[in-house]
Amino acid sequence: MGGREWCQRELVPFSVVITVDGIAVGATTLFKAANSRGMSSHVFLLYGYAIASLLLLPAPFFSLKSRVLPPLSLAIFAKIGLLGLVGGFSQILGYAGISLSSPTLGSAISNLTPALTFILAILFRMEEVSLNKRSSQAKIIGTVLSITGASVITLYRGPPVIFTPKPSLSPYPLVHASNSNWVVGGILLTADYILITLWYILLKQIMKVYPAELTVIFFYAVVVTFMTAIVCFVTEHDMSAWRVQGIGLASVILSGLVERCLSSIVHTWAIRLKGPFYVAMFKPLSIPIAVAMGVFFLGDTLHLGSLIGAAILSIGFYIVMWGKAKEEMVEESVESRLESPSIQKVPLLR
Repeated sequence: MGGREWCQRELVPFSVVITVDGIAVGATTLFKAANSRGMSSHVFLLYGYAIASLLLLPAPFFSLKSRVLPPLSLAIFAKIGLLGLVGGFSQILGYAGISLSSPTLGSAISNLTPALTFILAILFRMEEVSLNKRSSQAKIIGTVLSITGASVITLYRGPPVIFTPKPSLSPYPLVHASNSNWVVGGILLTADYILITLWYILLKQIMKVYPAELTVIFFYAVVVTFMTAIVCFVTEHDMSAWRVQGIGLASVILSGLVERCLSSIVHTWAIRLKGPFYVAMFKPLSIPIAVAMGVFFLGDTLHLGSLIGAAILSIGFYIVMWGKAKEEMVEESVESRLESPSIQKVPLLR
């Protein structure tokens, strides 16, 4: 019984999050290939979230019939609407950044999430910092290293790292990012993950009052669909940009099924089960996946600055995670002491 509980509590979330994150990197790589052939990132997001909305359409009906969940109040709808606005802006900025740079840079910058969470928690007074505690020291050092690593990746490309010359597996030549586009892309991706950090915090608060992953993600997807539709009507005046085919159609379908639907549900479920730091813990594993796919499928050139920056950022990432884990262990031990009944001395029977 203990083994089954361990599998459900530890092994299942680990396996599912790792698998979904790996597939999501593949979907982003496919988007980059389609975007390099002229597909609009705004149209890509609109169609992807529309597919997710259609797939999740039955979810609210099951929630309304549930006797366990609270009613969908106006306050909950307002929070989900805010979640949609934050998530929609983050997606628009993020895919604009990938369009100007590469999926590898996006995977690397994603490791800023724990450090940004720590900074925002301090700014919103959700967390206190004590320089005498090792956990706080670790999180400060890790945050500085994470920001340094992200800066190195964005601002310093360095010489290309030489691989054994192999042709790209992509049948079409891709347009590679210039140095200026790379920097702008890095800035947009950083802004994207600042908003994603806020998205995680908002989602955690919603899950506390309405723990129905499918319904929350459905309404979230609907909000982002309407938001990206407005952006498309304003920015995409050429009707040919609305038509997707070939690799563009494949990227939209994969994005709608995996990133917008499955990935959102899995991350929401994992956040409710294990917390936002658990979901963020596996971000560095996406870097080698993105590098491999970028080199072999997009014909990307890996630069020394990306390797150095990713190494610094990953070290900072795990230092922040260690500090958070240390802090949670202390909090759990304190709670267990408070919850345990005081041992009363009972006189021995004579």
